[in-house]
Amino acid sequence: MLAWIIRCLLFLAAPVAARFVSRDAFNFGVVQTLLAIIMIVAFAIAAAAWSLRRKSLLRAVRFSC
Repeated sequence: MLAWIIRCLLFLAAPVAARFVSRDAFNFGVVQTLLAIIMIVAFAIAAAAWSLRRKSLLRAVRFSC
């Protein structure tokens, strides 16, 4: 299951990495992996922010009633 997630992330990171580095370059895999890690971190930060925002909205609704 984890392999599928990693494969999807690398599939999404490949076109972005190709904008910066040629696919034939020696370090393409490194750039692709770094971009996939950045995508994972961005997703984790967005999920945490969404969770905090949702909790604060629920508290605001409770206190306003």
